[in-house]
Amino acid sequence: MTTRTWFITGVNSGFGREFAERLLERGDRVAGTVRREGSVDDLQAKYGDRFWLGHLDVTDLPRIREVVDAAFAELGRIDVVVINAGYGLFGAAEEVTDEQVTHQITTNLLGAIQTARAALPHLRAQGGGRLIQLSSVAGLSAHPGASLYHASKWGVEGFMEALAGEVAPFGIGVTLVEPGGARTAFGQALQIGEPLAAYEGTPAGFVHTFQEKRPEGVGDAAKIATRVIESVDQQPAPLRLVLGSDCYQVVTGALRARLAQVEPQQATAAETDAGQ
Repeated sequence: MTTRTWFITGVNSGFGREFAERLLERGDRVAGTVRREGSVDDLQAKYGDRFWLGHLDVTDLPRIREVVDAAFAELGRIDVVVINAGYGLFGAAEEVTDEQVTHQITTNLLGAIQTARAALPHLRAQGGGRLIQLSSVAGLSAHPGASLYHASKWGVEGFMEALAGEVAPFGIGVTLVEPGGARTAFGQALQIGEPLAAYEGTPAGFVHTFQEKRPEGVGDAAKIATRVIESVDQQPAPLRLVLGSDCYQVVTGALRARLAQVEPQQATAAETDAGQ
């Protein structure tokens, strides 16, 4: 088994914690970031200098580059950069505040973009590496009541897919991880907008009972983390990892529906070509 060094944002809980624990247990080095001091004291005590810790709130965009640069400077080569930090904002577009909109997009999209941009000069200089972006079934499908969360994840999808082509000549692989509903602490960090009476009983209204009636996800977080870790051995890097039977069903259904909307327009699309 190849020993690697990983950089992972948001290792205090959820998938970030799952990744860090499994990697450290098997002997890899991990550079992890957290927002709250003291949230991973147990990992520091157990693994010592194999666990490098940086304090980072990814909404502090200039700070991202400082922390990434420091990790590479202190650890030397970092083989895999995992962009994991994020959360969900649910509610109809009218139900969330301007501040919530800005925070969601900054955390999930701009934070991801700037983490990747900060790591790329180092990965190019060392001759390659891997970028892994935690996305979601919500990056490939859309449901009323989660428009801002979808906006952040669809933005990440477009950025990373284009980036994969940009950095492939430098030996840098890019993978988007697409989990469905998983048994993590995602629901505990979920933010929900203030309900408007106009949306009661509409498709978007489900979010206001989501936390009370949320079905347990089918995805096993430990199995998902293991599959993501194993993907680093694949060459070339898989652009997408669809994880969970629920994710597969939702995503394939969404893609088929999109094709069904577009394909009947082949002739009318051509009518707007120059010279027609």
